[in-house]
Amino acid sequence: MGPYLPAILRPIGRYATLYNVPRVAGQLRCYAADAKDAADAQGESAADPRVAELEKQLADKSKEAADLKDRLLRSVADFRNLQEVTRRDVQKARDFALQRFSKDLLESLDNFGHALGAVSPEALQRSPEIADLHAGVRLTRDVFEKTLLKHGIAPIDALGQPFDPNLHEATFELPQPDKTPGTVFHVQQPGYTLNGRVIRPAKVGVVKDPDA
Repeated sequence: MGPYLPAILRPIGRYATLYNVPRVAGQLRCYAADAKDAADAQGESAADPRVAELEKQLADKSKEAADLKDRLLRSVADFRNLQEVTRRDVQKARDFALQRFSKDLLESLDNFGHALGAVSPEALQRSPEIADLHAGVRLTRDVFEKTLLKHGIAPIDALGQPFDPNLHEATFELPQPDKTPGTVFHVQQPGYTLNGRVIRPAKVGVVKDPDA
């Protein structure tokens, strides 16, 4: 038996007989258990550094992924903010250009009013030609006003309204016994809004409170 046993078991095999086989078997089991425990301990000892290294790499990658996600979210937020700022800037530039253009159109509309106001009722009655010309100018003025209204340019309703500094510009005040103090009784120059925003306040005369 001895020559065919591993070196560690040869001392046991030398004394193994039919009478001590159980004892020898018990010793063999002890040797086997000790050898297994030693092998497991050695395997765990060898695996521990590798497992620790893998866990460290996993933690590093997780942190890197979290950082990249945070940077991506910040970049998306910055881009959206830039889009919104750009949209507002473009809208402001458009509104400013349209406002300047609208004011220029109002000067032309004022000229129609001046031309119509320069003709007296007596002149209209005396001359049919002047009356026809006056009617043509009035019609042109009305079409022009409708076109402006179609594009958001609307006149401010001032006459008889309470004075509003957001809509009106008071050029003078006079007592009016039959009118309410603080109301508009005369429109010197019409005012206009563009899409609800005042582009030119109405220049008005306001009823003065006689007790003020």
